[in-house]
This record gives sequence, structure tokens and C-alpha cells, in this order.
Amino acid sequence: MEKMFEMAARTKMRFPFRGMVSVEDLWDLSVENLDSIFKTLNSQVKKAKEESLLVTKTKEDETLTTMIEIVKYIVSVKLEEENKKVKAREIKEQKQKILELLAEKQDESLKGKSIEELTEMLNQLGV
Repeated sequence: MEKMFEMAARTKMRFPFRGMVSVEDLWDLSVENLDSIFKTLNSQVKKAKEESLLVTKTKEDETLTTMIEIVKYIVSVKLEEENKKVKAREIKEQKQKILELLAEKQDESLKGKSIEELTEMLNQLGV
């Protein structure tokens, strides 16, 4: 993975998106925009394969393959990050529900106590 990003940086690799964008810019794009770039690169690979009479792999083919792998990697990272955010949000909501139910149960417990028990509790609190 590091080699791909090193190659991209050293060769000043640019990706087709509203002109050309750098690897750093890819991180700022949405998954949908990255998918668009992937489709463009994939069509370039298919076109290169169609036009060739030989099966030899050129430097351009290797560059396109690397570009596609970089886009795939960035998409996978972004999707994983989004999944983590969704799970964290779900956990937070679940904790909030539990805390609300706990507060209700504590209120019910207090309501069930006698006057003497409530008075004793107040005295223990120093009121």
C-alpha cells in the first residue's frame, strides 16, 4: 500500500475529476465522486486492452492499475469510517435509552416508598 502512495507522490499522479486532482484531493471527495473516478479509470483500462494487439503490459497500464487500487483503497477506508460512525451513533442512542429507563425505574422506586422512608432519606441527605 505504501508503495502505491509513494509512486503516486513521486510521479505526481493526477486523477480525472473536474479536470485533474491529486491523491490528496481524493480524500476530500465523496464516495460517489470516487466511484465516478473509478469508472473513468476502469473504462481507460478496458479501452487500452481493446486497442492493443499485444498482451504486454505497458507503464501506462501499470499506472492505471495503481490509480484504480488507490481509489479502491480510499473508498474502502471512507466506507469503514462511515460504518464506525453509524455504530457509534447507535451505541450512543442505546445508552441514552438505557439511562432514561434507569431514571424512570429510580423514580418509580422512590414513588413506591412510604412517607417514613422518604423522610428518613431526606434526613440522611441533611435537609
